[in-house]
Amino acid sequence: MVHGHGLRLGYFAQEPDTLNPESTVREHLAGAAPHLTDGEVRRVLGAFLFTDDDTGKRVGVLSGGEKTRLALAGLVHSGANVLLLDEPTNNLDPASRAEVLAAVGTYPGAIVMVTHDEGAVDALRPDRVLLLPEAEEDLWDDDYRDLVVPAHL
Repeated sequence: MVHGHGLRLGYFAQEPDTLNPESTVREHLAGAAPHLTDGEVRRVLGAFLFTDDDTGKRVGVLSGGEKTRLALAGLVHSGANVLLLDEPTNNLDPASRAEVLAAVGTYPGAIVMVTHDEGAVDALRPDRVLLLPEAEEDLWDDDYRDLVVPAHL
């Protein structure tokens, strides 16, 4: 694959496995987004529902949902200009899901997302859809919402 000039990809796997279990929440975000000041790190962590008490926790003790929130926070602020998100809401509880999607929705770059979560589609307001396996691209239309949730779910 040949990447275009200036392309900086960020990737979120369904199960975040790039997190160092020994680092703290704050250390992870500061490392993922070194251009942020300490105050900005605290603000971003707050937007992803981490309190001041949470910032000193070791990543290894976080729940699946907390790891998802931390990985997404780092990714959104990493400097990547295209995010590839594979089922980013799978481990989020309903209360944190809306907050995290709102924070991800402020991302200024392009997002390519695989999801079966209608709420995530609604929150991020796509303008294009890629239909697989044919790889057909089209402008987003609400008629495509039926394809987001498979009939067997």
